[in-house]
Amino acid sequence: MVLAELGDQINQALASVNKSTVVDDELVNQVIEDISRALLVADVNVGLVKVIKDRMKEKLKLDELAAGFNKQKFIKNVVFQELKSLLDPGVSPFKPVRGKPNVIMFVGLQGSGKTTTCTKYALWYQNKGWKVGLICADTFRAGAYDQLRQNAAKAKVPFYGSLTETDPALIAKEGVDKMKEEQCEIIIVDTSGRHKQESALFDEMDQIRTSVDPDDIIFIMDSSVGQAVHDQAKAFKDMVDIGSVIITKLDGHAKGGGALSAVAATKAPIVFVGTGEGFDDFSAFEPNGFLQQLLGMGNIAGFLDKIKDAGINRNDELYQRFTEGEFTFRDLYGHLQNIMKMGPVGKLMDMLPGMRQANVDGEHSTQKMKLFMVIMDSMTDKELDHPCVKKIMTPERQRRIGIGSGRSPMEIRELMLAYVKFEGMVKNLQKMDLKKLEDPTALTGKQGSMRMQQLARALDPTVIQQLGGVGGLQNMMQQFANTDQGALAAALGGAGGGGLAQMASQLGGGGAASLLASAEKPSTTTTSTAKKKNKKKKKK
Repeated sequence: MVLAELGDQINQALASVNKSTVVDDELVNQVIEDISRALLVADVNVGLVKVIKDRMKEKLKLDELAAGFNKQKFIKNVVFQELKSLLDPGVSPFKPVRGKPNVIMFVGLQGSGKTTTCTKYALWYQNKGWKVGLICADTFRAGAYDQLRQNAAKAKVPFYGSLTETDPALIAKEGVDKMKEEQCEIIIVDTSGRHKQESALFDEMDQIRTSVDPDDIIFIMDSSVGQAVHDQAKAFKDMVDIGSVIITKLDGHAKGGGALSAVAATKAPIVFVGTGEGFDDFSAFEPNGFLQQLLGMGNIAGFLDKIKDAGINRNDELYQRFTEGEFTFRDLYGHLQNIMKMGPVGKLMDMLPGMRQANVDGEHSTQKMKLFMVIMDSMTDKELDHPCVKKIMTPERQRRIGIGSGRSPMEIRELMLAYVKFEGMVKNLQKMDLKKLEDPTALTGKQGSMRMQQLARALDPTVIQQLGGVGGLQNMMQQFANTDQGALAAALGGAGGGGLAQMASQLGGGGAASLLASAEKPSTTTTSTAKKKNKKKKKK
């Protein structure tokens, strides 16, 4: 994401505040200039940059601060709040209501990724248990009907459209009525893409709005358009009452600042962002978390959402085994399955404080995980469940596993080395009483420092360095402690012992994958090989 460059430039400006022994007005003015320049380079609207710059100057008056006030922290807080104002119009987004039809109308520019985003939006809600439906009211673009129908089939979402009817308003009305009969809770209407100059298409959009009476109108904003999207967004806002915004293509090489700042033109909140072509490259937007992640401060809330989506709780068998210091190849297999369920390691790493600088190669890490799983698929039940891998994995067994999986002796040794390091970390965690860390007060004072030192010793030094030392680890754990205890328990497994912090060298992904690997329960859906092995184990 090119926006990461904006985050790095802002971080550099703020770093000068920490390094300076004297914080005065001259330093403040330099920081404001550096941040303003970074925003302009990122394509943020010039008028908005000027407004933000003037507001920062107004608020950052050091001579008005009380004696002893932490000036560095004050400057950072003001900068953070002003940057947040770019992304947050202060309006609450529409929230669908369970048990009733919620009609959502999608509008946007031609080529903004609107049709694909409709499917992503439908799949996101379907995965959370909502009954959804897709309606194609785009009669202008050739292929729109086939694209949405095929996407709906892939996502297994009900679809309605017509190849013969030419009135999009009528198609939308009939589609909504049909979806209501099928008791769909989320009804998505895809409309034709248009430009602000195309008055006929704008009239058509207004007719569709009148015919279906949507609960929310979502404007799809293309991040690659640049500052021009500001005028486009304003034109849409003048025609229809835009309630929400989804920004697409944030994974590309476009600067993205233009789209983010164009939110001010719609005065509507961003609800989701698209970060790729895949249906899963779609995430809910929260201003604080997005900005923290952009600045390399992590997104703990987003990370915990990933944990919750995996259905983790303190009673998971895998978490219980961690606390007992047990770790087998079957446990490692479950870990790797869950990492792959959560998505690319690189994107997950961005959610942890300080980890963006680890430069994780998500694609390489995913391939390495698949390789390890292929090797373990060639193991027997005895090898998967044996508590002493060093004893049982003789050269003869390793040779047989290599032949069975079609992998080289070097790759088998790589897996063995990874396992031994992970196992050692789990055993180190057994010495800790992780339940005490669920209480936020247990992380403060002398006892809290001692617990953090003990937890740090169980982690890979590279991970501790990326987190910003023991202090950074303690700050992250305090953020976890403010969440529900079930998620915290799982997160502790990830931050420490399931730890697998050593996965850095094995997956080529920095200490990153380690923190994620153990943050989840064993997968409930295993490969056919794993299922057969589980059945054999039960028979025994």
